[in-house]
Amino acid sequence: MRIFATVLAASAALTGLTAVTSAFAKEVNLYSYRQEKLIRPILDEFETDTGIKVNVVFAKKGMLQRLKSEGMNSPADAILTVDISRLMSHKQAGVLQAITSAKISDNIPTQYRDPAGFWFGLTVRSRVVFYAKDRVKASDLSSYEDLADPKWKGRICVRSSTNAYNQSMLAAMVAHLGSPAAEKWAAGIKENLARKPQGGDRDQIKAAAAGECDIAIGNTYYYGKMQNSKDTSQTNAAKKVAMFWPNQSDRGAHVNISGVAVTKASKNKENAIKLIEFLSSDKAQKFYASSNYEYPVKAGVELDGTVASWGEHKFDTIGLDKVAEQQVEAVKIFDRVGWR
Repeated sequence: MRIFATVLAASAALTGLTAVTSAFAKEVNLYSYRQEKLIRPILDEFETDTGIKVNVVFAKKGMLQRLKSEGMNSPADAILTVDISRLMSHKQAGVLQAITSAKISDNIPTQYRDPAGFWFGLTVRSRVVFYAKDRVKASDLSSYEDLADPKWKGRICVRSSTNAYNQSMLAAMVAHLGSPAAEKWAAGIKENLARKPQGGDRDQIKAAAAGECDIAIGNTYYYGKMQNSKDTSQTNAAKKVAMFWPNQSDRGAHVNISGVAVTKASKNKENAIKLIEFLSSDKAQKFYASSNYEYPVKAGVELDGTVASWGEHKFDTIGLDKVAEQQVEAVKIFDRVGWR
Protein backbone atom coordinates (compact mmCIF):
# COMPACT_ATOMS: atom_id res chain seq x y z
CA MET A 1 0.00 0.00 0.00
CA ARG A 2 2.82 2.44 0.92
CA ILE A 3 4.59 1.70 -2.36
CA PHE A 4 1.50 2.43 -4.43
CA ALA A 5 0.64 5.53 -2.40
CA THR A 6 4.14 6.82 -3.02
CA VAL A 7 3.75 6.26 -6.76
CA LEU A 8 0.43 8.11 -6.78
CA ALA A 9 1.82 11.00 -4.78
CA ALA A 10 4.68 11.35 -7.22
CA SER A 11 2.19 11.51 -10.07
CA ALA A 12 0.10 14.31 -8.61
CA ALA A 13 1.63 16.68 -11.16
CA LEU A 14 0.40 14.31 -13.89
CA THR A 15 3.75 12.77 -14.76
CA GLY A 16 4.96 9.22 -14.95
CA LEU A 17 1.93 7.14 -13.95
CA THR A 18 1.41 5.35 -17.23
CA ALA A 19 2.47 1.82 -16.43
CA VAL A 20 1.39 1.38 -12.81
CA THR A 21 -1.05 -1.44 -12.12
CA SER A 22 -2.88 -2.29 -8.94
CA ALA A 23 -1.64 -5.19 -6.85
CA PHE A 24 -4.24 -4.85 -4.10
CA ALA A 25 -7.85 -6.01 -4.05
CA LYS A 26 -9.11 -3.55 -1.41
CA GLU A 27 -8.46 -0.23 -3.08
CA VAL A 28 -9.76 2.08 -5.78
CA ASN A 29 -7.74 4.64 -7.72
CA LEU A 30 -9.45 7.93 -8.56
CA TYR A 31 -8.47 10.69 -10.99
CA SER A 32 -10.21 13.74 -9.56
CA TYR A 33 -10.95 17.20 -10.96
CA ARG A 34 -11.63 18.33 -7.39
CA GLN A 35 -8.64 18.62 -5.06
CA GLU A 36 -8.23 15.74 -2.63
CA LYS A 37 -8.28 17.98 0.46
CA LEU A 38 -11.83 19.03 -0.45
CA ILE A 39 -13.19 15.50 -0.82
CA ARG A 40 -10.93 13.56 1.56
CA PRO A 41 -13.35 13.72 4.55
CA ILE A 42 -16.08 11.87 2.66
CA LEU A 43 -13.56 9.44 1.14
CA ASP A 44 -12.37 8.69 4.67
CA GLU A 45 -15.97 7.79 5.54
CA PHE A 46 -16.07 5.43 2.58
CA GLU A 47 -12.83 3.79 3.67
CA THR A 48 -14.17 3.34 7.21
CA ASP A 49 -17.45 1.89 6.00
CA THR A 50 -16.00 -0.48 3.40
CA GLY A 51 -12.34 -1.07 4.18
CA ILE A 52 -11.51 0.00 0.62
CA LYS A 53 -8.61 2.45 0.31
CA VAL A 54 -9.13 5.41 -2.05
CA ASN A 55 -5.98 6.68 -3.77
CA VAL A 56 -6.50 10.09 -5.39
CA VAL A 57 -4.61 11.88 -8.15
CA PHE A 58 -5.62 15.51 -8.65
CA ALA A 59 -6.10 15.89 -12.41
CA LYS A 60 -7.89 19.16 -13.11
CA LYS A 61 -6.21 19.54 -16.49
CA GLY A 62 -5.32 16.91 -19.04
CA MET A 63 -7.36 14.07 -17.55
CA LEU A 64 -8.69 12.79 -20.87
CA GLN A 65 -5.34 13.09 -22.63
CA ARG A 66 -3.72 11.20 -19.80
CA LEU A 67 -6.22 8.35 -19.91
CA LYS A 68 -5.88 8.05 -23.68
CA SER A 69 -2.10 7.92 -23.49
CA GLU A 70 -2.14 5.36 -20.67
CA GLY A 71 -4.66 3.14 -22.43
CA MET A 72 -5.36 -0.16 -20.71
CA ASN A 73 -2.26 0.35 -18.56
CA SER A 74 -3.92 3.20 -16.72
CA PRO A 75 -4.07 2.71 -12.94
CA ALA A 76 -7.25 4.81 -12.74
CA ASP A 77 -10.41 2.95 -11.78
CA ALA A 78 -12.72 5.96 -11.80
CA ILE A 79 -12.78 9.63 -12.72
CA LEU A 80 -14.42 12.54 -10.94
CA THR A 81 -14.97 15.62 -13.09
CA VAL A 82 -17.38 18.48 -13.88
CA ASP A 83 -19.67 19.44 -16.76
CA ILE A 84 -21.64 17.11 -18.97
CA SER A 85 -19.42 17.97 -21.95
CA ARG A 86 -16.34 16.59 -20.20
CA LEU A 87 -18.10 13.42 -19.15
CA MET A 88 -19.39 12.88 -22.68
CA SER A 89 -15.97 13.55 -24.21
CA HIS A 90 -14.52 10.78 -22.03
CA LYS A 91 -17.27 8.41 -23.15
CA GLN A 92 -16.78 9.26 -26.81
CA ALA A 93 -13.01 8.76 -26.48
CA GLY A 94 -13.60 5.18 -25.35
CA VAL A 95 -11.86 5.48 -21.98
CA LEU A 96 -14.95 4.64 -19.90
CA GLN A 97 -16.98 1.48 -19.40
CA ALA A 98 -20.68 1.04 -18.70
CA ILE A 99 -21.75 -0.26 -15.31
CA THR A 100 -25.03 -1.28 -13.73
CA SER A 101 -26.13 -0.92 -10.11
CA ALA A 102 -29.61 -0.93 -8.63
CA LYS A 103 -28.46 1.37 -5.84
CA ILE A 104 -27.07 3.95 -8.25
CA SER A 105 -30.20 3.81 -10.40
CA ASP A 106 -32.38 4.32 -7.33
CA ASN A 107 -30.29 7.24 -6.07
CA ILE A 108 -29.63 9.19 -9.29
CA PRO A 109 -32.55 10.42 -11.46
CA THR A 110 -32.47 9.38 -15.10
CA GLN A 111 -31.80 12.90 -16.43
CA TYR A 112 -28.52 12.99 -14.49
CA ARG A 113 -27.03 9.72 -15.75
CA ASP A 114 -26.02 8.19 -19.03
CA PRO A 115 -28.75 5.90 -20.40
CA ALA A 116 -26.12 3.22 -21.09
CA GLY A 117 -24.41 3.58 -17.69
CA PHE A 118 -21.16 5.26 -18.76
CA TRP A 119 -21.39 8.28 -16.41
CA PHE A 120 -23.39 9.47 -13.41
CA GLY A 121 -24.11 12.90 -11.96
CA LEU A 122 -23.31 13.51 -8.30
CA THR A 123 -24.23 17.17 -7.82
CA VAL A 124 -26.26 19.76 -9.70
CA ARG A 125 -25.35 23.37 -10.40
CA SER A 126 -27.54 25.79 -12.33
CA ARG A 127 -26.51 28.56 -14.73
CA VAL A 128 -28.73 31.51 -13.88
CA VAL A 129 -29.06 35.29 -14.02
CA PHE A 130 -27.66 37.71 -11.47
CA TYR A 131 -28.90 41.28 -11.51
CA ALA A 132 -27.81 44.54 -9.89
CA LYS A 133 -30.48 45.23 -7.27
CA ASP A 134 -30.23 49.01 -7.59
CA ARG A 135 -30.74 49.03 -11.37
CA VAL A 136 -32.85 45.99 -12.24
CA LYS A 137 -36.03 44.54 -10.75
CA ALA A 138 -36.88 40.86 -10.72
CA SER A 139 -40.08 41.74 -12.58
CA ASP A 140 -37.89 42.94 -15.49
CA LEU A 141 -36.62 39.40 -16.00
CA SER A 142 -38.28 36.25 -17.28
CA SER A 143 -36.23 33.82 -19.39
CA TYR A 144 -32.90 33.15 -21.02
CA GLU A 145 -34.53 34.01 -24.34
CA ASP A 146 -35.53 37.46 -23.07
CA LEU A 147 -31.87 38.38 -22.47
CA ALA A 148 -31.45 38.64 -26.25
CA ASP A 149 -34.01 41.46 -26.37
CA PRO A 150 -32.52 44.83 -27.44
CA LYS A 151 -33.71 46.35 -24.14
CA TRP A 152 -30.63 44.74 -22.57
CA LYS A 153 -28.17 46.24 -25.09
CA GLY A 154 -24.88 47.11 -23.38
CA ARG A 155 -26.06 45.65 -20.09
CA ILE A 156 -24.92 41.99 -19.96
CA CYS A 157 -21.68 40.43 -18.69
CA VAL A 158 -20.80 36.82 -19.46
CA ARG A 159 -17.62 34.83 -19.86
CA SER A 160 -16.06 33.51 -23.07
CA SER A 161 -17.75 31.15 -25.50
CA THR A 162 -14.80 28.77 -25.01
CA ASN A 163 -16.09 28.09 -21.50
CA ALA A 164 -17.66 24.64 -21.12
CA TYR A 165 -20.51 26.00 -18.95
CA ASN A 166 -21.59 28.45 -21.66
CA GLN A 167 -21.31 25.76 -24.31
CA SER A 168 -23.56 23.44 -22.32
CA MET A 169 -26.07 26.25 -21.73
CA LEU A 170 -26.28 26.94 -25.46
CA ALA A 171 -26.38 23.20 -26.22
CA ALA A 172 -29.45 22.94 -23.98
CA MET A 173 -31.09 25.74 -25.95
CA VAL A 174 -30.34 23.91 -29.19
CA ALA A 175 -31.90 20.77 -27.72
CA HIS A 176 -35.04 22.65 -26.68
CA LEU A 177 -35.48 25.28 -29.41
CA GLY A 178 -33.48 24.06 -32.41
CA SER A 179 -30.33 25.48 -33.99
CA PRO A 180 -31.85 28.53 -35.76
CA ALA A 181 -33.51 29.85 -32.60
CA ALA A 182 -30.45 29.12 -30.49
CA GLU A 183 -28.22 30.96 -32.98
CA LYS A 184 -30.56 33.96 -33.00
CA TRP A 185 -30.35 34.00 -29.20
CA ALA A 186 -26.54 33.80 -29.14
CA ALA A 187 -26.31 36.63 -31.66
CA GLY A 188 -28.67 38.70 -29.53
CA ILE A 189 -26.61 38.15 -26.39
CA LYS A 190 -23.47 39.14 -28.25
CA GLU A 191 -25.12 42.41 -29.31
CA ASN A 192 -26.18 43.07 -25.71
CA LEU A 193 -22.77 42.61 -24.10
CA ALA A 194 -21.51 45.44 -21.94
CA ARG A 195 -17.89 44.41 -22.53
CA LYS A 196 -15.79 41.78 -24.24
CA PRO A 197 -16.23 38.37 -22.55
CA GLN A 198 -13.47 37.95 -19.96
CA GLY A 199 -12.75 36.29 -16.64
CA GLY A 200 -14.73 33.71 -14.71
CA ASP A 201 -18.24 33.66 -13.31
CA ARG A 202 -17.27 35.56 -10.17
CA ASP A 203 -15.81 38.30 -12.36
CA GLN A 204 -19.18 38.70 -14.09
CA ILE A 205 -20.98 39.07 -10.76
CA LYS A 206 -18.36 41.57 -9.55
CA ALA A 207 -18.78 43.56 -12.77
CA ALA A 208 -22.55 43.78 -12.24
CA ALA A 209 -22.03 44.89 -8.65
CA ALA A 210 -19.51 47.53 -9.78
CA GLY A 211 -21.84 48.97 -12.43
CA GLU A 212 -19.97 47.71 -15.50
CA CYS A 213 -23.14 45.87 -16.49
CA ASP A 214 -26.59 45.27 -15.05
CA ILE A 215 -26.94 41.55 -15.72
CA ALA A 216 -24.47 38.69 -15.25
CA ILE A 217 -24.79 35.04 -16.23
CA GLY A 218 -23.10 32.57 -13.91
CA ASN A 219 -23.25 29.29 -12.02
CA THR A 220 -25.07 29.20 -8.70
CA TYR A 221 -22.21 27.67 -6.73
CA TYR A 222 -19.89 30.60 -7.51
CA TYR A 223 -22.46 32.89 -5.91
CA GLY A 224 -22.48 30.64 -2.84
CA LYS A 225 -18.70 30.83 -2.63
CA MET A 226 -18.84 34.62 -2.86
CA GLN A 227 -21.50 34.86 -0.16
CA ASN A 228 -19.30 32.84 2.19
CA SER A 229 -15.89 34.16 1.13
CA LYS A 230 -13.32 35.57 3.55
CA ASP A 231 -12.59 38.16 0.86
CA THR A 232 -14.78 41.19 1.63
CA SER A 233 -14.68 42.31 -2.01
CA GLN A 234 -16.51 39.11 -2.92
CA THR A 235 -19.05 39.23 -0.09
CA ASN A 236 -19.77 42.91 -0.76
CA ALA A 237 -20.28 42.22 -4.47
CA ALA A 238 -22.62 39.33 -3.68
CA LYS A 239 -24.75 41.62 -1.50
CA LYS A 240 -25.27 44.05 -4.38
CA VAL A 241 -26.75 41.47 -6.73
CA ALA A 242 -29.67 39.06 -6.53
CA MET A 243 -30.18 35.69 -8.16
CA PHE A 244 -32.96 35.13 -10.69
CA TRP A 245 -34.17 31.72 -11.84
CA PRO A 246 -35.06 31.90 -15.57
CA ASN A 247 -37.83 30.06 -17.39
CA GLN A 248 -39.85 29.16 -14.31
CA SER A 249 -43.07 29.34 -16.30
CA ASP A 250 -41.91 26.69 -18.79
CA ARG A 251 -38.90 24.34 -18.92
CA GLY A 252 -37.04 25.57 -15.83
CA ALA A 253 -33.49 26.79 -15.20
CA HIS A 254 -30.61 25.18 -17.07
CA VAL A 255 -28.54 22.72 -15.02
CA ASN A 256 -25.22 20.96 -15.26
CA ILE A 257 -23.50 18.39 -13.07
CA SER A 258 -20.34 17.19 -11.49
CA GLY A 259 -20.07 13.50 -12.22
CA VAL A 260 -18.25 10.22 -11.90
CA ALA A 261 -17.49 7.28 -14.18
CA VAL A 262 -15.60 3.97 -14.21
CA THR A 263 -12.63 3.76 -16.54
CA LYS A 264 -12.32 1.11 -19.23
CA ALA A 265 -8.93 0.13 -17.80
CA SER A 266 -10.19 -0.33 -14.24
CA LYS A 267 -8.51 -3.15 -12.33
CA ASN A 268 -10.84 -2.61 -9.34
CA LYS A 269 -14.21 -2.29 -11.07
CA GLU A 270 -16.34 -3.64 -8.22
CA ASN A 271 -14.66 -1.29 -5.75
CA ALA A 272 -15.23 1.61 -8.14
CA ILE A 273 -18.93 0.73 -8.32
CA LYS A 274 -19.08 0.62 -4.52
CA LEU A 275 -17.52 4.08 -4.41
CA ILE A 276 -20.14 5.49 -6.80
CA GLU A 277 -22.90 3.82 -4.79
CA PHE A 278 -21.54 5.47 -1.67
CA LEU A 279 -21.18 8.90 -3.31
CA SER A 280 -24.83 8.73 -4.35
CA SER A 281 -26.00 7.85 -0.82
CA ASP A 282 -27.70 10.32 1.53
CA LYS A 283 -24.65 10.80 3.75
CA ALA A 284 -22.21 11.43 0.93
CA GLN A 285 -24.65 13.50 -1.11
CA LYS A 286 -25.19 15.98 1.72
CA PHE A 287 -21.47 16.45 2.30
CA TYR A 288 -20.37 16.47 -1.31
CA ALA A 289 -22.99 18.97 -2.43
CA SER A 290 -22.58 21.25 0.59
CA SER A 291 -18.81 21.41 0.20
CA ASN A 292 -19.26 23.36 -3.05
CA TYR A 293 -22.68 25.01 -2.59
CA GLU A 294 -24.33 22.64 -5.06
CA TYR A 295 -27.54 20.64 -5.12
CA PRO A 296 -27.57 16.89 -4.41
CA VAL A 297 -28.80 14.77 -7.31
CA LYS A 298 -30.64 12.48 -4.89
CA ALA A 299 -34.08 13.69 -3.92
CA GLY A 300 -34.81 14.40 -0.27
CA VAL A 301 -31.24 15.12 0.82
CA GLU A 302 -30.94 18.14 3.11
CA LEU A 303 -29.56 21.26 1.40
CA ASP A 304 -26.72 23.42 2.61
CA GLY A 305 -28.07 26.50 4.42
CA THR A 306 -26.79 28.93 1.80
CA VAL A 307 -28.23 26.87 -1.04
CA ALA A 308 -31.57 26.53 0.76
CA SER A 309 -31.72 30.33 1.16
CA TRP A 310 -31.97 30.70 -2.64
CA GLY A 311 -35.55 29.47 -2.44
CA GLU A 312 -37.68 27.05 -4.41
CA HIS A 313 -37.43 26.86 -8.17
CA LYS A 314 -37.85 24.54 -11.14
CA PHE A 315 -34.90 22.88 -12.87
CA ASP A 316 -34.87 21.82 -16.50
CA THR A 317 -35.44 18.07 -16.56
CA ILE A 318 -34.12 17.35 -20.04
CA GLY A 319 -31.73 14.41 -20.10
CA LEU A 320 -28.19 15.76 -20.01
CA ASP A 321 -27.18 13.19 -22.61
CA LYS A 322 -29.46 15.11 -25.00
CA VAL A 323 -27.67 18.34 -24.09
CA ALA A 324 -24.26 16.75 -24.65
CA GLU A 325 -25.34 15.63 -28.13
CA GLN A 326 -25.65 19.31 -29.12
CA GLN A 327 -22.29 20.43 -27.74
CA VAL A 328 -20.53 20.49 -31.11
CA GLU A 329 -23.38 22.47 -32.67
CA ALA A 330 -23.22 24.96 -29.80
CA VAL A 331 -19.52 25.60 -30.43
CA LYS A 332 -20.23 26.14 -34.14
CA ILE A 333 -22.97 28.63 -33.30
CA PHE A 334 -20.69 30.58 -30.99
CA ASP A 335 -18.11 30.78 -33.78
CA ARG A 336 -20.66 31.88 -36.36
CA VAL A 337 -22.05 34.74 -34.25
CA GLY A 338 -18.61 35.89 -33.11
CA TRP A 339 -19.12 35.41 -29.38
CA ARG A 340 -15.52 35.06 -28.27
